[in-house]
Amino acid sequence: MSDQAKLESLLERIKAFNQARDWSQFHNPKDLAISLSLEASEVLEHFLWKNPDEIKEHLHIRKSEVSDELADVFYNVLLMCQYFNIDIIAATHAKMDKNELKYPVNKAKSSHAKYTEYGKS
Repeated sequence: MSDQAKLESLLERIKAFNQARDWSQFHNPKDLAISLSLEASEVLEHFLWKNPDEIKEHLHIRKSEVSDELADVFYNVLLMCQYFNIDIIAATHAKMDKNELKYPVNKAKSSHAKYTEYGKS
């Protein structure tokens, strides 16, 4: 199955899941954005106050929990894409095109500077 087919199958499953529960009535831009932010914050909780060694150990022990939280973030991204009729694959390719222009290899390689900082001393 192609990646596009997998994504379309997942989108259909999400749509059916929400329709069966009559949850679409709650899916408006504000609440979808809040939900996305809350789920992303739950990912952050796994890293709060941990040093790199503790994070490595935490991920070894709780990888499944982190995976669940990342899936919740992805689920919310896909819900927003459905709501706004956004093709996330096309949108991501378009964004990568923009990023390649903003962050050319000769300026961005091995640098964490934002593109607005290039050329400044």
